[in-house]
Amino acid sequence: MIDATLYKNVMGSFPSGVTVITTLDDDGSVVGLTASAFSSLSMDPPLVLFCPNYTSDSYPVLIKQKRFAIHLLSGEQQAEAYAFAKKGKDKASGIEWSLSELGNPILAGATAVIECELWREYEGGDHAIMVGKVHNLIVPEEAPRPMVYCRGKMASLPAFA
Repeated sequence: MIDATLYKNVMGSFPSGVTVITTLDDDGSVVGLTASAFSSLSMDPPLVLFCPNYTSDSYPVLIKQKRFAIHLLSGEQQAEAYAFAKKGKDKASGIEWSLSELGNPILAGATAVIECELWREYEGGDHAIMVGKVHNLIVPEEAPRPMVYCRGKMASLPAFA
């Protein structure tokens, strides 16, 4: 048997980027979650994946709406990362966002945004593996510094030329 605390510590030693995945609920409110389990999957068709916990209050909304925006967070977006990591409603309170042409809530300040339609969902233990087909990419003219997560801490990486 693998010790859960040791497992979390070992997995937390692997640096990753930080994403926030957003969609709208039936009332038009922003729903979302913070995830470091994110990856590109395929070029043809263009697919990405992320892995929400089944206990996330946003998971059922993401499944129902079948579309979402994945924000690759900048180092300046720790407030957004923490806001969407918590349970409950009103996660976007005080956070600047706008509606995309595809109908997804887009948070200001990300290093990039990937707009997707749910392509497949797979079981992955206590997490779902959600695969999104990419329909739109949003990249700012001047890319901000990316955020990295490692050993329970978030930090900004230096600017890349």
